[in-house]
Amino acid sequence: MRTLQLKINDKVYEKFLWLLSKFSKEEIEIISDDTAFLETKEYLQSELDEIQEGQAKFISQSEFENRIDSII
Repeated sequence: MRTLQLKINDKVYEKFLWLLSKFSKEEIEIISDDTAFLETKEYLQSELDEIQEGQAKFISQSEFENRIDSII
């Protein structure tokens, strides 16, 4: 299956959704373009890049627990 991103004018949006609804879920799946999702995706990608480049700083579980205890 392929993914296609479209910008749809508000004037035809409802008609376009109607057209898509005529297909089964096996043929077309509507994926919401959620801003929060995209922001989270970008954040996680930057974190992954930092890890892969060897620039990430890791802590032990006991150090993590100590930090959490001091916050709580």
